[in-house]
Amino acid sequence: MRKANRWGKWIVFAVAAMFVFSATAARAQTVLTLWSHWADHDSKRAFVEGAARTFEKANSGVTVKVSWYEKQALHAALKTALLAGQGPDIFYAEPNQSEYVENNLLYDLSKALNWNNIEPWAKLGWTYKGGVYGLPLEAWTVEMYYNKKMLADLGIKLPAGMQFSQAEFLDVVKKTRAAGITPISLGVGDRDFPGAFLTHEALLKKLGYDDYDKLLHGTLSWSDPRVREALVSVKQVIDAQGLPSSFSTLKLGESHFYFHTKPGSLMFLMGSFYPSRAFNPPDKGGQPPDFQLGLMHYPAVDKGACNECKTITIGGSYVVNASSKNAALAGKFLNSMATPEMGNKWLEDVLVQTGIKADPAKISGPYAGYFRELAQINDKCKFYPERPVGVMTGKAKEVFTQVINNAFPAGLLTVDQVIEKMNAAK
Repeated sequence: MRKANRWGKWIVFAVAAMFVFSATAARAQTVLTLWSHWADHDSKRAFVEGAARTFEKANSGVTVKVSWYEKQALHAALKTALLAGQGPDIFYAEPNQSEYVENNLLYDLSKALNWNNIEPWAKLGWTYKGGVYGLPLEAWTVEMYYNKKMLADLGIKLPAGMQFSQAEFLDVVKKTRAAGITPISLGVGDRDFPGAFLTHEALLKKLGYDDYDKLLHGTLSWSDPRVREALVSVKQVIDAQGLPSSFSTLKLGESHFYFHTKPGSLMFLMGSFYPSRAFNPPDKGGQPPDFQLGLMHYPAVDKGACNECKTITIGGSYVVNASSKNAALAGKFLNSMATPEMGNKWLEDVLVQTGIKADPAKISGPYAGYFRELAQINDKCKFYPERPVGVMTGKAKEVFTQVINNAFPAGLLTVDQVIEKMNAAK
């Protein structure tokens, strides 16, 4: 009898153990898959992998498996997988890839993320027909960087509001060129957008948010007198030789070096991703250790409707596959990155802005001062949340790139020719 009881106890124990093992195994089988760009961006990879490991520790039985791609390879893999109703739980996307939301391929994150921790303009960038579909991890503004020492050596004083008037800025350009120095580093040798900074920022400030948006969507004519006035102001800078003679062939990386090292320019009109190159060691293309980097506003335009307006672009983001069986868990993982602490960590480690609210006052490290200055200069700005090439489509986008990014700043077109070509592209 005792022997039978002992066997009974062993059987009960074995069955219980089997249930425990099965439950544990089931939990261990929950794998979140994430496909991401940034295969060659070490700091961004480290940030995401770190977030994944933290999430795994806080959620027993969950594994986050990240696969890294170059951007074009990622797009090709996603196109095939998503159309087949498959693909990863989470993947990298950018707001201008509207085909994802238009074809109902994304899970609505409206209730999954704490939107109080995300900048309103960043949420807007991922809003579509009442839903919100992406975690806006990466962002950048169009900034006017300048060499503080060079400005002082030229005897030029920056106004208290860090913004020259239209006439003052033209005088700065002329005085700098007269001293044998290139006023503004800028080049389009390998990119379809930097050359347009000079023009679209003037148009945004002149027209204001709403009418600028109409211009980009083709419902406001390029013949509008305000558009002409903005183009004339830009043309004056171009004719005063404000840009490098090598503008058309100068590549993005080369334009950084041109500004801070050789030959050196007074200003650099560039996205705020500037630190991702410039804060590297000099032997890897970074600025000299003693370089005195400053930030000023793009100049005000005469009778501008919104001289405090500025372009901000939401870059790399993460979205959830609408077909995912783990959509709620995927949303929970993205929400774990949407905290001020993670926002600060992104700034400190990646050196690029983010759509996650951060507190620059709490940022540490050698570049804390830069991020405080960047936050200060953007504090009162009103943001238009996309570059023109992210808004325009078809022929209008193609002609904009040819005209506003390339030919006009290169000095090859008159204002009348710009207006004619852009109107014809509608």
